[in-house]
Amino acid sequence: MRYTREELAEARRSIDSTLRKCEKALEKLRPGTSPHTLTVRRIRAFRIALALIDREMDGTEIPSPEGKEDL
Repeated sequence: MRYTREELAEARRSIDSTLRKCEKALEKLRPGTSPHTLTVRRIRAFRIALALIDREMDGTEIPSPEGKEDL
């Protein structure tokens, strides 16, 4: 399915905003709890989504898993 650059840019802004909120919320969650684990997984999923959107918008490759940031 193809999307316009405007649709991708809007989706990117929305995901980036939600990602920042999750990262902020993660600071207040106790490691090992289910809310912490869920938030970590959401953050990873949002980062993947942003990478895919970036790749679609400008044709860059997604970094390999070795280059990912640890939470």
